[in-house]
Amino acid sequence: MRTGLISPSRAWHPLLLLLPTLLVLGVFIVYPLFLAGYRSLFAWDLLTPPSFVGLANYRALAHSGELLRIAGRTLAFSTVVVLFASVLGLALAVLLNREGRLFAFVRGAIFSAYVVSWVAVALLWLWLLDGQGGLVSRLFITAGFAPRDWLGDPDIVLFTLAGVTVWKITGYAMVVFLAGLQDMPRSLLEAAALDGASPAQTFTRIVWPVLRPTAAFVGTTSLIASFQAFDVVRVMTQGGPVRASTIFVYAIYEEVFMNLRVGRASALVVVFFGLLVLLTGLQLWAWRAASRGRVAS
Repeated sequence: MRTGLISPSRAWHPLLLLLPTLLVLGVFIVYPLFLAGYRSLFAWDLLTPPSFVGLANYRALAHSGELLRIAGRTLAFSTVVVLFASVLGLALAVLLNREGRLFAFVRGAIFSAYVVSWVAVALLWLWLLDGQGGLVSRLFITAGFAPRDWLGDPDIVLFTLAGVTVWKITGYAMVVFLAGLQDMPRSLLEAAALDGASPAQTFTRIVWPVLRPTAAFVGTTSLIASFQAFDVVRVMTQGGPVRASTIFVYAIYEEVFMNLRVGRASALVVVFFGLLVLLTGLQLWAWRAASRGRVAS
């Protein structure tokens, strides 16, 4: 008996439920990507009509060596952000997974950094890291260390920005890991305690295997967030010094709004998206392989 205009038994019925999401993805993600790929085949300065140049924009990026340098800086930045944000988020989740107002206050204080805007965070750390009067520099000098130019030294500026990013998103990782911990059956932990398992054994044998999917999610989302970093670079360093902190998103911004080379910026977008998809796929494959190996053992 039919209860509506559409029968639930139709094979295409679930597609109707996905249609709004597919439309949003198509309009705001798929179409812009195809448009970027199309624009990457043209030379266009936003002032004169575009002219077709084929793969010249890609060849120019490859021959100049700038593409490899930008990719290397972005990968180094993302590696630091993903690794430290995930490890610190997990450690904080384990330490603060307790009842009480004090622990709730500390959890809220740590997570508050994540909800603050990137511009506000960048301005705060721009003041804290000032080479002359910044609080961080004064603490280093008080501790007997030589003063460092955190945002002016090409050797450390990228890792300084990565540290600021870790500070901001660690609260997000902590909350996600807390959700995984609180969803864990209490009977597993109680059984481990009755068997005399140490805290280290409980974590490695019970907690960590259960949190593997959560860790994969945190790692993937942190990777995407690190690849999208722009405000912290724009406010704190403007890609300097000597382009030492120019990563993909800021390089795309430079090509469009400073150099007026839309075609080359579009080529960077295509390469950037391909690299992000590749890294995300490799990350998920590695986590699944590790999980299968754990189960098999």
